[in-house]
Amino acid sequence: MNAPLAATPSDVLGDLYISFWIPTGVLTAALIIKLPTIVRLWRDPLLRAVGGLLLLACAVFVFVAPTTIARVNRVTGVPNISAPWCYSLLTAFCASCLLLIIAWRNGLSDRSAATRRAMRWVVSLYSGVIVALWVLFFLADASVERLRDLDTYYATTPFMREQIVLYLLAHTVAVLITCRLLWNWVQTEGLDAWLRWGLKFLGVGYALNLVFDAAKLTAVAARWTGNDLDWLSTDLAPPVACLSAILIAVGFILPHAGQYLHERWHVRLALHRLRPLYLLMRSANGRGVPFLLRATPELRLIRRETFIRDELLLLARHIDEERRDRTREAALGLGFPPERAGALANAVSILEAVEARRRAPDEEGTQDPDTTDLLREIGAVSRELRRPHTVEAVRARAAALAADPPATVSRGASPGRGPGEAPSPRTHDRSGERRACPPSQREDVRP
Repeated sequence: MNAPLAATPSDVLGDLYISFWIPTGVLTAALIIKLPTIVRLWRDPLLRAVGGLLLLACAVFVFVAPTTIARVNRVTGVPNISAPWCYSLLTAFCASCLLLIIAWRNGLSDRSAATRRAMRWVVSLYSGVIVALWVLFFLADASVERLRDLDTYYATTPFMREQIVLYLLAHTVAVLITCRLLWNWVQTEGLDAWLRWGLKFLGVGYALNLVFDAAKLTAVAARWTGNDLDWLSTDLAPPVACLSAILIAVGFILPHAGQYLHERWHVRLALHRLRPLYLLMRSANGRGVPFLLRATPELRLIRRETFIRDELLLLARHIDEERRDRTREAALGLGFPPERAGALANAVSILEAVEARRRAPDEEGTQDPDTTDLLREIGAVSRELRRPHTVEAVRARAAALAADPPATVSRGASPGRGPGEAPSPRTHDRSGERRACPPSQREDVRP
């Protein structure tokens, strides 16, 4: 029995094959997500560069698929004509990367001569590279069709050798510059979290492009020295390129999709938080906001806020300002912080106003309170309505303070104490002797 042969790198990497259509789909999704913004803000060079980069990246992976290579060769009748075509697309992708970085670095408002000169330099240089790729191809003898290993098969063929090295060097230079500037961008302070993560994915994706270039150049150089490291070009480089494209696409998708989902989450959360107050206003009004089938979450939130504020303005004439102040003091006495005490006081006042209007629906009310805080803090009030036990405890405390007569302390009473406000646990008479107050006045209820 023959001993099993040892696994070669090509055998191991063959199990890591990634279809070229996977990064194509991810890049297409990124382009579709970005497309509305690109069309709407077409004058922005940064967005145009992003659109061009994603479009060219999609084209690269469509045309480097072996099935597409064979079809293009067959349609044109020229063996290996897909080689300069794919190399040209990859070179144009490199130029788009550099134009993107220039547009980001200088910004939309920078129309200086230096910026225009840099962009013209990139376009001219990489256009020249593309022209050179086609010239070298037609000068070379590449009559044997190769679908997967063209770079290594023709690595020693005159003119084809120069063509292969030229596209790899152009790609490597562009990726190095892009990686460097992306790294500087990530280090900038004050970036949005989604944008920072997107830049990190972009950085890793472009770093993997360097692995792709290194694998290709090493395999080609090995052919020059008479060695065979073709597996680096045929088995390692393609999955690395696919993974790189997926990460780059995610880097472009993540800031846009993340911010979009983040905003949607906050809108829906605000809708959810306003629900208790909305239900209370609907019960007082007898009807709610009319249902709209195609209403966006933002529109639903605006309509709900408008409905609540309109109803609060109608209820405001039933809100007793002194009672609200007393309720706030009761909440403070229970140990709540000032902001929450104010929200609890407003919640109790709204509940009492709804009850008052239910008892006498024909009465319009006689109060004229200041509704500025009430209308501005509807979110905090609605949040407190989710805790009915806390609201009732504050309401009961306020009722108890209202029922107690004002404290009358002879000769040593502290001036300026409001009605219903409990005296301090100990007071001083004129002689300076401390007197204990009744236990009923020393209660300190905590939530």
